[in-house]
Amino acid sequence: MDTNKTLREHISALVDGELPEADAELAFAALHEKDGKQAWDLYHLITDTLRATPAPSLSPGFADRLAARLALEPAPQPPDRSDSSSNSSASSSVSGSASSSGAPEPAGLAAILANPGAS
Repeated sequence: MDTNKTLREHISALVDGELPEADAELAFAALHEKDGKQAWDLYHLITDTLRATPAPSLSPGFADRLAARLALEPAPQPPDRSDSSSNSSASSSVSGSASSSGAPEPAGLAAILANPGAS
């Protein structure tokens, strides 16, 4: 019997309000452990996501404004590989830094979403 799997199943049932009273003590004890707490958080996140209300409708013309703004953004450029003596620049570009890759900053999209009427 896989004890971790059983504990995760108990925690999931507890989150859903379906845990038999006989198993409650074991589930509550598991919540004091790191893995139990992580499972609790994950199951609540899943539940919250499944029960979330749908996103509101976008304003008319949103897709056109977004496409126009994206067309103005510079195309992403591959990292400059001419400096082969430095491995640190290669590792920093792998870490996902948007500014070193030339990709548009996420704030641009946030500005569009925050101001749908501005163009």
